[in-house]
Amino acid sequence: MTDFNAELDARGLNCPLPILRTKKSMNGMAAGEVLKVVATDPGSVKDMEAYARQTGNDLVAATQEGSEYTFFIRKN
Repeated sequence: MTDFNAELDARGLNCPLPILRTKKSMNGMAAGEVLKVVATDPGSVKDMEAYARQTGNDLVAATQEGSEYTFFIRKN
């Protein structure tokens, strides 16, 4: 389990809402803080990878348990 500073529940949301809400949450965080995102949209896996790559933030961990995807993103 990764330590995190804030959590975003994006379950039940379809693309592009999980990534848009992630971006909004990350904007309010300080450098070094970690956001935990829980989503159910299978497309969120590639979306979170692309978001981290494009923004320079770190995708610290990405896991799947059943139909839920959990991401930990560190703001740089």
